[in-house]
Amino acid sequence: MTDKIYGNIHSIESCGTVDGPGLRFVVFTQGCPLRCQYCHNPDSWSFDENKKMSVEDILDEYEGVKEFCHGGMTVTGGEPMAQMDFVTELFRRAREKDIHTALDTSGIYFNKDNTTKVDELLKYTSLVLLDIKHIDDEEHKKLTGHSNKRILEFARYLSDKRIPMWVRHVVVPGITFNEKYLTQLGEFLATLKNIKALDVLPYHDMAIPKYENLGIEYPLKGVPPLTKVQAMEARNIIFKAYKNSIKE
Repeated sequence: MTDKIYGNIHSIESCGTVDGPGLRFVVFTQGCPLRCQYCHNPDSWSFDENKKMSVEDILDEYEGVKEFCHGGMTVTGGEPMAQMDFVTELFRRAREKDIHTALDTSGIYFNKDNTTKVDELLKYTSLVLLDIKHIDDEEHKKLTGHSNKRILEFARYLSDKRIPMWVRHVVVPGITFNEKYLTQLGEFLATLKNIKALDVLPYHDMAIPKYENLGIEYPLKGVPPLTKVQAMEARNIIFKAYKNSIKE
């Protein structure tokens, strides 16, 4: 009998509608190294918060709602790849039950020189939701506190491995809502062979009360939410660059 594997869990949501295909059972892991200025879950940053749940605990919860969560299971965060062994075991057990598994990640923990653990995780991953925060490395550092090099390397690696991928990109006025950067993103996506969808996510400021409750200054105070018209404009710029690059 093997020892139970535990994860540090922030929360669980049933019937999630924005975390992969269909209605999904969504597991939010605790702990993230990025400090995205638009993050709407600052309470998930700390690695010191401890709500331990075993793989069995989570699968038992899933069993109770599986009739409703017919899309499958998504693990998000925080940053789920910070708990690689736990997520791998959870996905392994889920796939044994024919549950569709989606990994929502920034890819910040990818190391191209040591892919053993990543390969094991991807073996049981049906879909990767990859969050590309900013296509420009220097701007990415300003936005998140980290370089985007590992993230883009992970995108290329997933393409090479033909792992199905949805790309997610938050568009923020004055930061990523920029024709130059959106064009560069489209050109980069055109180099990948595994993209199944692109989610252009408009920035909103609904997390401000969370920051206030945590006593954290909100980084984007005064930045207006992106409008639906602007979101469509951003999407069109990305797709135009994508299609033009595919033709070349």
